[in-house]
Amino acid sequence: MELPVIDRNGQTVSHVEVDDAVFDVPMNHPLVHQVVVIYQANKRQGTHDTKTRGQVSGGGRKPWIQKHTGRARQGSIRSPQWRHGGVVFGPHPRDYRMDLPKRMRRLALKCALSEKIRTNSLICIENLDGLDGKTKSMVNLIESLGLSGRALVVTESSNPNVVQAGRNLKTVWTLPVNQLNAHELLRRGTVLITVDALKKGEALWSLEPVRLPRMVRAGADETPSEEEA
Repeated sequence: MELPVIDRNGQTVSHVEVDDAVFDVPMNHPLVHQVVVIYQANKRQGTHDTKTRGQVSGGGRKPWIQKHTGRARQGSIRSPQWRHGGVVFGPHPRDYRMDLPKRMRRLALKCALSEKIRTNSLICIENLDGLDGKTKSMVNLIESLGLSGRALVVTESSNPNVVQAGRNLKTVWTLPVNQLNAHELLRRGTVLITVDALKKGEALWSLEPVRLPRMVRAGADETPSEEEA
């Protein structure tokens, strides 16, 4: 597959050859949905907490006697049915983090990238040398390319000039290619990536995860027999 490469003025200057195994992958909606849910869950801090009836202050004395008042019996003003009382089955600090296998993460990233290309939402630019760290330079680039909506600028590595030029714009995000994931791609409408970042990403994403050998079961003899040898 060939992708057009444009300059700062939006004119096509060349083409770059990319691997179909990375940039032409069929969309797998259940997989991408599962991966995005895991990314969102891993971002949760899990610090929410509510007090039970044993943690709320006060309520040490019985409100009124058990009988002969005509009212319902009560043992504490900090019971759940009372105002300012404890909370039943409320949230408590917990860890929402879930593991994400490398194969799932890479396949979801490839699906998102391929979908961006199919919808003409991925733009490959020659370089970003014109960005000098000022917001005006990023604004001029966005206007010259005719981009609208939320845009993600992907560079080969962390570039201070690109980061400073886009940090004051609410619709522009910058990210090095080694930190790119399916969640970030799906959150932005347009992806602007440099040629160097595209080649580096292709080299990273085309590698298959190494499968570790199966561990020897406990108690099994690790030395091979004479027949196996």
